[in-house]
Amino acid sequence: MRKLTYYAATTLDGFVADPAGGFDFFPVEGDHMGYLLREFPETFPVHARGPLGIEGPPKHFDAVVMGRRTWEPARDAGLTSAYPHLRQYVFTTTMTQAPDETVTLVATDPLEYVRDLKRQEGLGIWLCGGGSLAGALLPEIDELVLKVNPIVVGDGIPLFRRGFEPHRFTRLETKTFDSGVTVCRFASGVPFGRP
Repeated sequence: MRKLTYYAATTLDGFVADPAGGFDFFPVEGDHMGYLLREFPETFPVHARGPLGIEGPPKHFDAVVMGRRTWEPARDAGLTSAYPHLRQYVFTTTMTQAPDETVTLVATDPLEYVRDLKRQEGLGIWLCGGGSLAGALLPEIDELVLKVNPIVVGDGIPLFRRGFEPHRFTRLETKTFDSGVTVCRFASGVPFGRP
């Protein structure tokens, strides 16, 4: 069974983007970047891979799932396929035509679709965002990898957008960098109140 990993940058107050979906306030320089390049090279978009010297096969993931709003910044930057080295699934009920053959648009129930993806052969599946899709997929998330940035924004798109339903996670690893970024890995547990 493939693993679904929610790998995302977040602020100290739990936001993955500003209210409009922008995320350019997250730092892209600092000693944490070397670690991310080595450990998660496939999560860098196509326009950054060449300049950063990223080549070779994926390390952890061969597929990425995301909501339409998470995909839109790449489209707005002129990229029809931000991650052509991965199988890309964009969950949307408003788009009807994929901009590129490497992008699959999905209008069905995210939870059932991802459960089916997890049963297929392959490497792990990267949940790129956003908060609404993460909330819908919470029962299927096997691991969280959070890049916690030393920033408070006060409002925006939350890490998870879901009704109140506590879930336990077990800390696997924490790496702290001089940049102030902390990378935390957690394994999923079970909802509170369940055995």
